[in-house]
Amino acid sequence: MAIKQDVIDIVTEQLGVDASDVTEDKSFVDLNADSLDITELVMTFEERFGFEISEEEAEKLKTIGDVISYIENKQSANA
Repeated sequence: MAIKQDVIDIVTEQLGVDASDVTEDKSFVDLNADSLDITELVMTFEERFGFEISEEEAEKLKTIGDVISYIENKQSANA
């Protein structure tokens, strides 16, 4: 649950959107994020969660749910 809330908090802060608009099925395009916004989000996720996200992996992260699942899986693998 903490990961989900952290991701939502980061997205709302960086994109200036309402938290109620940030759901797992929303894509970054739906939230009006451009490529620079997405790059900045990825960098913030890396800093917050303590691991690098490769460019190839980042390109696969299309929705909020994708990011949450990716981070959960990455943290489980590193546990």
